[in-house]
Amino acid sequence: MTDTQLKRPPAPHAAERARTIAARHGSAALLPQSGSRTSPLFHHVHPCGTTILLLADEHPLVAQLWQTPRAEVTAMLEIADQAPVQLREPVRGLLWLTGWVAALDGEEARQEILAVADVRPDHRLLDAGHGASVLRLTPASMVIADAEGTSSIRPEQFASARPDPFCRNEDNWLRHLEAAHRDVVGQLARHLPEELRSGNVRPLGLDRFGLRLRVEAECDDHDVRIAFSRPVSTAQELAAELRRLMGCPFLSQR
Repeated sequence: MTDTQLKRPPAPHAAERARTIAARHGSAALLPQSGSRTSPLFHHVHPCGTTILLLADEHPLVAQLWQTPRAEVTAMLEIADQAPVQLREPVRGLLWLTGWVAALDGEEARQEILAVADVRPDHRLLDAGHGASVLRLTPASMVIADAEGTSSIRPEQFASARPDPFCRNEDNWLRHLEAAHRDVVGQLARHLPEELRSGNVRPLGLDRFGLRLRVEAECDDHDVRIAFSRPVSTAQELAAELRRLMGCPFLSQR
């Protein structure tokens, strides 16, 4: 991806973007220091960055952790932020959490699963203790890489940030925009640099600072952020900003 604007518009800071990726529960891969890349059956990142994972009982990492009581291994969890619409390059960003993984058992595992279920009920949690082992990753460092750049984040920065207010609804809104309002996408495209307007313009992302478009050109893809006039936090404020970007003559009726 290439940045097409000389002056970068306002965007969420790195810790906020990291919290947003974590809150979207995208596809994840666990990479132990010694061992092969594997996809956990389930993962959940707490606001503090501590992450609960489920791995099949027969996984080699689980056996390694149970060989020594209270054992820990160094590992990295990679979480991918997938675009909600079909793109030829669908990954919008990556979040890496590096730290120590330990296996939990008994009451400790049960309490962790109940804590996750309170905020995120998921049928996969029922597998804990029934073919799946509960692991906990305690992060020492975090790195985010996306169109805004690559940044290191300390766990305390991650904990003090908040996910974007629209991250729960972003997927459905952008899919609807892509499927039912291509005319709106066309109107928004007038904010693109002139040399990109002939490309295939797709809705890529949405946050409190603005809208992101992906331009799929013949030889390259370009991500462009279109800034709102001010940060927004409600659906009503978002609708008003979108009307402004579209040049709606009824902007005052908000």
